Amino acid sequence: MLRALYVDFNSYFASVEQQLRPELRGRPVAVVPMIADTTCAIAASVEAKRFGVKTLTNVADAKRLCPEIVLVESRPAVYVEFHQRAKVVVESVAPIASVNSIDEMWIRLTGRDQPRPAAEKLALEIKYRLRQQLGECITSSIGIAPNAFLAKTASDMVKPDGLVVIELTDLPNALMSLRLNHFVGIGRKMLERLHDHGIKTTPQLLEADAAKLREVWGGVEGERFWQKLRGEDISSRETKTSSISHSHVLAPDTRSHARAQAVLSRLTQKAAMRLRDGGFVTNDVSLYLKLRGGEKRKAHQRVDATDRTSTLLTSVQTLYETLMRDREVRNSTPMAVGMAFSGLSPREGQSLSLFDAQPNTEKLDRVVDELNLKFGKNTLFWGGAFSAQQSARMAIAFNHIPDLVIEGDSKDRDRKLPENARPPNTRRRV
Repeated sequence: MLRALYVDFNSYFASVEQQLRPELRGRPVAVVPMIADTTCAIAASVEAKRFGVKTLTNVADAKRLCPEIVLVESRPAVYVEFHQRAKVVVESVAPIASVNSIDEMWIRLTGRDQPRPAAEKLALEIKYRLRQQLGECITSSIGIAPNAFLAKTASDMVKPDGLVVIELTDLPNALMSLRLNHFVGIGRKMLERLHDHGIKTTPQLLEADAAKLREVWGGVEGERFWQKLRGEDISSRETKTSSISHSHVLAPDTRSHARAQAVLSRLTQKAAMRLRDGGFVTNDVSLYLKLRGGEKRKAHQRVDATDRTSTLLTSVQTLYETLMRDREVRNSTPMAVGMAFSGLSPREGQSLSLFDAQPNTEKLDRVVDELNLKFGKNTLFWGGAFSAQQSARMAIAFNHIPDLVIEGDSKDRDRKLPENARPPNTRRRV
């Protein structure tokens, strides 16, 4: 029985740029966080991928692989708005069960849509409407299978613009030719664990029993993985927000410790606003610093549960000063910075520390949030971020689609989707 239809947009960021900029169509394009040889591609067009350029390829390497490649500075707000409109188009065909990332979503097939001909017709209708209402450059690879896991796997099997159906009767043969890391959930570390347990090929993975995979995964997730491979409809476990983080690659003219700290101040203020918007407090603050040459430094600090910007800024500053005690850090050039709040818990009912030496800024934080939501991110901010006002723009992570209201700023709003590029309203399928 077919229960899931998975939509995976092809070369999403680059395709949006090609749709909005006709002069880029048919050309190899790499979307980058900034125009600099020291950064890397965050997306590559279909044409660029044919030359071996892919996500995270260093720009210098991309130019070597493809001398004609066009570098385009990323426009996160545009991609988020395009995503929202893509959801409307897909929803006009069938209800979306889950949005897994900015370029992936899936539909639960029920009733009349479960037979193969009906499911394939649904997929073709989605493809057609996306092209008609978002543009000819917006293509997708669609997978149809007994569960969302296999549907995702199928969507990756033919790109670009593919349509692959895996039925129960096709298993396990349909999976035999795939690499182990083709499957969602098998990253570098899990691949090492599989190898350590004598599983080095997909046929060996498919032959392993549930107990073996439970041993490899170290728990019930291994057994769930075994069930997913066999087409069982395993419901996703409920997830919750466990951390809030931001990172930023420093532009060549901002690579100093002073500017790095200013950027961290800005990142921390953005994260604190997200923390309060989500109704959370944090009890763990961490800092990440990448130096020239690729050297990385990390530090973290436990704090009393808080959502106050001033307290969190003090913690981040303290962590940076701790790292600066290392002569190698002091004498090196910072290339990228990041911070994270973890150990999140609901703010409601939480008793904040009685021993917090910082002034109670709860009312001030609320006013700052309200003003920034109404007039833009740079309306009011803590002074440490002054020199980083144009840095650390909104970014899109795999598991986090930014809220344009909460995380966008005036520069992001200037980069939103042009009105004449927006698709018309669509009607829901009946």
